[in-house]
Amino acid sequence: MSKILRKEIIAPVVIIFLCMFLCIISKKIIKKIFNLKITGKNDKRKQTIVNLISNLVKFIIVLISIFTVLEVYGIDTKSLVASFGVVGLVAGLSLQDVLKDFIVGASIVFEGQFSIGDWVSINGFKGEIIPSNLRTTKIKANTGEIKMISNRNIVEVTNYSLGDTNLFIDVGVAYESDIKKVKEVLDNLCEKLKKQYKIKNICCLGVQELQNSSINFRLVVQSGYVEQFDLDRKIKEQIVLEFNKNNITIPYDQVVVHDGKRV
Repeated sequence: MSKILRKEIIAPVVIIFLCMFLCIISKKIIKKIFNLKITGKNDKRKQTIVNLISNLVKFIIVLISIFTVLEVYGIDTKSLVASFGVVGLVAGLSLQDVLKDFIVGASIVFEGQFSIGDWVSINGFKGEIIPSNLRTTKIKANTGEIKMISNRNIVEVTNYSLGDTNLFIDVGVAYESDIKKVKEVLDNLCEKLKKQYKIKNICCLGVQELQNSSINFRLVVQSGYVEQFDLDRKIKEQIVLEFNKNNITIPYDQVVVHDGKRV
């Protein structure tokens, strides 16, 4: 009785704990290997590859552990593996879509189309790539919702994080304004903002368009995609303060009412 207890109860418990330990330690080892050998590479892509390899190693460890537990209970795993070959062939035909997901997922990772933390637009849905797997890609929108897309269905990808983007800010002034003074004020402000917020490049292009009640000037800001949302608010705030300081009027829509009398 004690022999059976030792073999059929203690052994599987030990195997399960060993499996958990190997899963944890293997992930740490993979991270360490990538930190040592891929220093200087894109950190987000490295994180994506580490996540992929860790999941693959974890799957293999769990699979081996299952077969080992089955051996403890006297099940012939060799014949089981052989039967899996036939079953796998049939399953492969019926699970072609799943296989496509895995193939496309692997190509996405190793081609570097996008990585964890990148801001992308996939099939019209915009958001940040969060930890995914080889079968599906998960995108989190800035409003919080998460969309899961099967990798085989990924058709159009726009990656906003591969390089810097241009943020355009249009600001209107009254027609009575001295446009040379406005340009000078905006040029000086651009130099100030560049140092204050450590912006890669910012400049005033000049007059962009003539509206019904305003002359619109355009500023172009070169920055990362994520940073531009915060910069947009800060720069507009600084423009208002600078215009108030220099007595430059920002116009607003007005309605002129006549009393119907001829002038």
